[in-house]
Amino acid sequence: MVKAKIYQPAKTAMQSGRGKTKGWVVEYPRSSKVCPDALMGWQSSADTARQIKLRFPTQQAAIAYCEEHKIDFSLAATQKRKLRVKAYADNFAYGRVGSWTH
Repeated sequence: MVKAKIYQPAKTAMQSGRGKTKGWVVEYPRSSKVCPDALMGWQSSADTARQIKLRFPTQQAAIAYCEEHKIDFSLAATQKRKLRVKAYADNFAYGRVGSWTH
């Protein structure tokens, strides 16, 4: 079987909060090609492992699961997001870089 991928999911563009980004996910990459279904034209594949997505609270729990079940895995590095601390008062600061128009 192919290697499983362990990663921490990123926030989607439609989320304002940090929902579903705290845990870790184990999933399998696509092992067979996708072709259109003859009847409806939807995407179909014979790969059923692609449908499995296991969620774990910690990275160590995901690694332990893969090692216990003898699953080869690759660990994807997570990127920390940069927070730009802003205050409403910065919009009216004297040393503001951009022009203030209203």
